[in-house]
Amino acid sequence: MKITIQQEAFEGTILQQTFEVEFVQANQQCPDCAKSFTHNTWRAVVQVRQKVPHKRTFLYLEQLILKHGAHKDTINIKEIHDGIDFFFSAKNHAEKFVDFMMGVTPIKKKEARELISMDTHTSVRSYKFTYSMEIVPICKDDLVALPIKLAKQLGNISPLLLCHRIGTSVNLLDPNTLQTADVASPIYWRAPFSPVADTTDLVEFIVMDIEPVGVDKGRFLLAEVTVVRAVDLGVNNNTYLCRTHLGNVLHAGDTVMGYLLSGTQFNNPQFEAIEESKQYSSIVPDVVLVKKSYPRKHKQGGKARRNWKLKRMNKEESEMAPRKQDQNRLERDFEMFLRDVEEDEELRAGLKLYKEQKQEDEMTVDESEVGSDEEEDRARLKIPMEQLLDEFEEMDMNDQA
Repeated sequence: MKITIQQEAFEGTILQQTFEVEFVQANQQCPDCAKSFTHNTWRAVVQVRQKVPHKRTFLYLEQLILKHGAHKDTINIKEIHDGIDFFFSAKNHAEKFVDFMMGVTPIKKKEARELISMDTHTSVRSYKFTYSMEIVPICKDDLVALPIKLAKQLGNISPLLLCHRIGTSVNLLDPNTLQTADVASPIYWRAPFSPVADTTDLVEFIVMDIEPVGVDKGRFLLAEVTVVRAVDLGVNNNTYLCRTHLGNVLHAGDTVMGYLLSGTQFNNPQFEAIEESKQYSSIVPDVVLVKKSYPRKHKQGGKARRNWKLKRMNKEESEMAPRKQDQNRLERDFEMFLRDVEEDEELRAGLKLYKEQKQEDEMTVDESEVGSDEEEDRARLKIPMEQLLDEFEEMDMNDQA
């Protein structure tokens, strides 16, 4: 670049000089951006794990994280077989995320650190921190057999219970009496126990007759119900009489999912202790009903038609591509979670649901498949539009923030 400089030295005397200047452009990045493009940049990682055969708990946690923006400080999110790893550039960001996780689900936490470097002159050390968080391996709708000693401590409740909700503690329900109990995380990890059966063991039953007992508690109503296995209907006369907490939603002819205990062998020491106990051996029922099965209209591809959708986190894929059967299992788990959101108003109240841009005829259950006796079921599954968020409006609000 040629530059000419002029300046008045005296009155009427002007000095002028012309010379060339060479500029060199050098691109640079701030330290944080430079670290993001190199390997091993994280300073803290939170490893969330749960040893269960499905991902429903992680799908629920994902929606809570998205709602509260707890993942905004992460530099990477990586999904692995038994859980998810969250990477952070600073320790305080990881500790903030750990506090959030401990406030929404029962978790056991461990902490470790690894020395990266040390200045021998000033004794200043640099560490990488790892937080291992294990979620209680009990999920919604699991059948749980409590240790008899723990059941007596929890108000002398029956040791054979259903898990009807997972919050900061494990919420259990006795379907025979509607008595409830909460197992806090410290109490559980003091003497861990595994569920007797999970949702993969559910059996389809048909309601033959139902009679309310009259005891109700919240959204549960105690009733005596006669059911038959769907595969036995019209084949034999094997019926089962049991008590259930679903008296306010079940009617004769409905389909309900439950656990068949009669003639089933469970490899569970707590359940075996209940069967051998003189006090509790008589309370083991033949069938434990869990939830009602609603009719749904499916479009091509096997997915139900819905007028809403959920957002997902951007996660890094694992080094090993998932096998086809694993991918099918993940899709099945997500469909089961969507059904839980439809059927459970309490679960839906804590999540953010967005409008799905679809045609009106694809939004609702098919009219031809819903009879006059199923109008209540159809209304229960349909989520009101006023509870849904508009996705582009939400994005605009985030941009303004």
